[in-house]
Amino acid sequence: MSKTVRARYEKGVLRLLDKVDLEDGEEVLVSIKRNIRSVLRKYRGALGKASLDEILQLEEEAHIQ
Repeated sequence: MSKTVRARYEKGVLRLLDKVDLEDGEEVLVSIKRNIRSVLRKYRGALGKASLDEILQLEEEAHIQ
């Protein structure tokens, strides 16, 4: 089974923000994908105004990294 859930990284620990159906002690594989909104918020206004196409291009580039 594969499921995407939101998590927040705090003090070296990933804390899940969504409920998951896991047994205590069960191991899982974790894939890290940054939330593009947090990345865009960080650089908001740094390059001036951007069109929707430019933002979508930035999002695509961020996912590649």
